[in-house]
Amino acid sequence: MKTGKEENNWKFGVADPFHRQVKDVTPEVVFFSLKSPPRREEEAVGEMGASDAGCGDLPPVLSSFVDAFVDFSVSGLFFPTNPTPSPAPAATRIPAPARLVAIGDFHGDLPKALQALSLAGLADPSSARWTGGAAVAVQVGDVLDRGGDELRLLYLLHRLKLDAAAAGGALLTLHGNHEVMNADGDFRYVTRDGLEEFRGWAFWYRSGLAMKRLCSGLDPPRDPFRGVPKSFPGVKEEFWEGFRARIAALQPNGPIASRFLAGNQTVLLVGDSLFVHGGLLQQHIDHGLERINQEVKDWIMGLSGRRSPSYLRGRDSVVWLRRFSDGPNCDCGQLEEVLSMIPGARRMVMGHTIQDEGINGVCEDKAIRIDVGLSKGCTNGLPEVLEINAGDHPRILTSNPLSDDRWKQEQKRQPVVKEQVKEGLAILVPEIRLKEVETKG
Repeated sequence: MKTGKEENNWKFGVADPFHRQVKDVTPEVVFFSLKSPPRREEEAVGEMGASDAGCGDLPPVLSSFVDAFVDFSVSGLFFPTNPTPSPAPAATRIPAPARLVAIGDFHGDLPKALQALSLAGLADPSSARWTGGAAVAVQVGDVLDRGGDELRLLYLLHRLKLDAAAAGGALLTLHGNHEVMNADGDFRYVTRDGLEEFRGWAFWYRSGLAMKRLCSGLDPPRDPFRGVPKSFPGVKEEFWEGFRARIAALQPNGPIASRFLAGNQTVLLVGDSLFVHGGLLQQHIDHGLERINQEVKDWIMGLSGRRSPSYLRGRDSVVWLRRFSDGPNCDCGQLEEVLSMIPGARRMVMGHTIQDEGINGVCEDKAIRIDVGLSKGCTNGLPEVLEINAGDHPRILTSNPLSDDRWKQEQKRQPVVKEQVKEGLAILVPEIRLKEVETKG
């Protein structure tokens, strides 16, 4: 495709970062990206230090423009202002809405996440704009790892939160164990594409820093890369830049952590439904739900040390617990005791543990498990979401045409064919991507 005498190499690829069409772009045209930067970010910005030519007479909108430029270069999403105004922080306890939707783990898979959001009637997959009206939706965490669309998912969820708030609804997101791991610097489940996406973010972010440094009238921006190692023994050198970018972005008070993760809750009570990624035990209730949410937020913002709180680590932690989600042998007595400690709580809704049979409930539906292994980096499960309407029993919305209401079904559908789930640095291999389609015109 050519523009005048100049060849235009832009291509559209909803699942391929760093290919972006920039011609005729509107705010509704989303998920385009520029070709991956050909140079190391240090080479691109190394000579762009502070300028002697002051620009103090320019309005602060210059800084906002640079931020918006970086946002669009990374995600393909246009935010009218930057820093983007955020919805009011979610409370720990929220009254029951007329329509409540719960969505499981996304794990870096943008196309499948859009399918789930569309299935729930929350977003238009073509424009990625909120269509849920006054509905309240809860995504139970694990947006990060196992896929290559992590940043674009974080940007998408952020914009959907803004759209939902403007429509009188809400999109609420929780911390999963993978958000905690990444903020802790634990990258065992990162993919090659995930590292590449963050490497691209680093290029644009550092370019933005360099632009701001050219203007002596602006306060010197903080460099999140300062103090981050440049080499990682035991890791292939080709991944070093991606690791460095990931640490800078997701460490406590890092630009991605403070902007996108700090707004997550760790536990949330909406009406009579208690949402948590892994599960809650008596000691967590004793610690206090509001206290947990505030302490985790403070940690993500870099206000309380580098290491995550102890109740986020270990097999019995809030984001790792599987006692109520792993198979049919749920300790219903303990679950009921936990729920009885929280006034108004009727059920616990959890992600974290993949359910081969799809969304299901045990203990008379007091434990509802909604992680269907949606991502191609997990089991490539069919999208399903949980809907809880005022006065009605919970129901499953499924994309499986053979499924019926499975709360009382006697037969389970056959599990989807699994891809092998790789752990550790073994998953640093190319992921299956959508095929690019070259645009015309």
